[in-house]
Amino acid sequence: MMMGRVMPALMALGVMLPLAACDTAEGNASGFRKNYFVARSALEEGDYGQANRQYARLMSSAGPFLPRIQLEYAHSLLRAGDYAQAADLAEGMAMSSEGAASAAALAVAATARHELGLAALAKGDRQGGKAQLERAQVAMTQVLDTHPELDPLGSLAGRQASIAVRLRAL
Repeated sequence: MMMGRVMPALMALGVMLPLAACDTAEGNASGFRKNYFVARSALEEGDYGQANRQYARLMSSAGPFLPRIQLEYAHSLLRAGDYAQAADLAEGMAMSSEGAASAAALAVAATARHELGLAALAKGDRQGGKAQLERAQVAMTQVLDTHPELDPLGSLAGRQASIAVRLRAL
C-alpha cells in the first residue's frame, strides 16, 4: 500500500540507477552494483530488514549516487515502519537536493511524518500528533505545489486531504 503512495516519486527519478558510471574505485564498482541490486530486490520483494541493511552499507560508498541511495533507503525505512528514521533521512536529503529529487524526498518525509502523527494521536499524544501532522502537511503542500507530476495517480493529494481533515478535527 505504501508503494503506491511513494512509487511515483521514485519513478520520477528514474527506474534504474546508472551504476556503470559509478565513481567508485575500480574493484569496488561491481561490488557496489551487486549490493545495490540486492538492496533494490529486497525492497521490491518486501524484505525491508535486508534492504535496510544493504542500503546502510551502500551509503558510505555511493559517491555521486548518494542522493538516490538515501531516497531508496528512506523509502525502505518507511515501508518497514521506521517512520522517524525515514523522516529524518528524507528531510536531510530534501535539504541537500534540488528539484524533483528534493520533492521526492519530501514526499517520503511527509508520508513518514503523517504516520508518526497518526501513531502519536493513537497513543493519546494530541500535541505531538498535531505537530507531526503539521510538518507532514507543509512538506506535502510543497511537493504538490512544486512538482505535481510526482503525483500522477493522486495518492499524495489524497494523503494531503486526509491530513487536512485530521488537523481540522484537532
